[in-house]
Amino acid sequence: MRTIILKSPSVALGAAAALALLLAACGSTVSTGDYRGPSKAVAQRISDFQSDVVAGEEKKLCNRDLASSVQTRLRAGGGDCVQALKKQLGAIDDYEISIASIAVHGTSATARVKSTWSGKQRASTMQFVKEGNSWRIATLQ
Repeated sequence: MRTIILKSPSVALGAAAALALLLAACGSTVSTGDYRGPSKAVAQRISDFQSDVVAGEEKKLCNRDLASSVQTRLRAGGGDCVQALKKQLGAIDDYEISIASIAVHGTSATARVKSTWSGKQRASTMQFVKEGNSWRIATLQ
């Protein structure tokens, strides 16, 4: 299990029922060294996502990290993906996450993560879809 301590800023997306909360960030990066093949690519997407949140790169979050279906749901709330993410940054002060496992099934993947947010522990499942040659975050449940 790899543990990452994250401290603000963060991203919380409330644009769709299936998309309750997407990670938060600052500090360490996700270790991808223990993974191989498609699982490593999924771990790398989590790492990229974290880096983009830390840097406040809403455009990269939308264009590189989030699945097109997520972007569509964000736009449905009015405005665009970048504007929706800007509204959500900074919602969480402290966040700790560890990746328990990654499973790849063709063009979809699942990562089981454990997180602590505002003193509450939570086990979550991140779902990914492969769009073209890239893995994209579809949901966090």
